[in-house]
Amino acid sequence: MTLHSASSPLSDSVTRAITSRRSVRGFLPRPVEHAVLCEILRAAAHAPSGSNIQPWKVHVVQGEVRDRLSRALLQAHEEGRPAQREYQYYPVSWREPYLARRRETGWGLYSMLGIKKGDREASAVQHGRNYVFFDAPVVLLFTIDDDLEKGSWLDYGMFLQSIMVAARGHGLHTCPQAALANYPDIVKEILGIAQDQTIVCGISMGYEDPDCVANRYRPDRIGLDEFVTFHGADAAVA
Repeated sequence: MTLHSASSPLSDSVTRAITSRRSVRGFLPRPVEHAVLCEILRAAAHAPSGSNIQPWKVHVVQGEVRDRLSRALLQAHEEGRPAQREYQYYPVSWREPYLARRRETGWGLYSMLGIKKGDREASAVQHGRNYVFFDAPVVLLFTIDDDLEKGSWLDYGMFLQSIMVAARGHGLHTCPQAALANYPDIVKEILGIAQDQTIVCGISMGYEDPDCVANRYRPDRIGLDEFVTFHGADAAVA
C-alpha cells in the first residue's frame, strides 16, 4: 500500500474536491455527457456500506422526463400542497445551536437575493427554484427500500457525498435537495418507482452559472474546536 503525506498531490486534489463542493443554486444549460455521469456513479459505488449491501438506487432524469417532473412538482408547490415526505428530515423541535445555524444560513442566502424577512411570496418563489432543479440539466433521484434501517441510511449518506465529490473532479457542481422528496407520489408516478421505495432526496447536477447571485453565498463552517475532542494524546487543533 502506498502512503501519501499530507502535502502530496493526491491529498491536495482530494481536499480541493471536498472543500470546493457546495450547494450551487444556479446552473448553465450546458449538457452533461452520459459517459461522465456513468463515471461519477461508478466511482461513487465504491462508497462503503454495512456488509456491502449497497442499499442505493438512482434515477437519472434528463430531457423531456426532467421537464415533465419539474412541471408537476412546481405545480404542487405553487398550489400550496403540503409536503408529504416519507421520513422526518429535520428535528420536530428545534434547539440551539442548530436553530441559530439554520437561521444564519437561510437568511444569509435570502439577504443576498434581496428577500426580506416576512416576504413570504418572494420566499415561496425562491423555494420553488428547487422544483426547476435550479436549471440544472440533470437531476438524480435516490430511493431506498422502505424496510431498511438507520445503518443503511448512514451508508447512503456516504454514497451521496461520493457522488458530489466525484462530480467536482469533472468540473461539475451539485445541489443536494431534500425538497425533492416532498411529493413522493408525483416522483414515483412519473418515474415508475415502486411503492416499497422511499424517496431519499435528489441532487441537481451541472455546470455552475457564474452570474447567478445565489451562487455567491458561502455559509460558514464551524471550527474543529466546536465539534472535535481529542482523546489519548496531548494535541491541539492544528
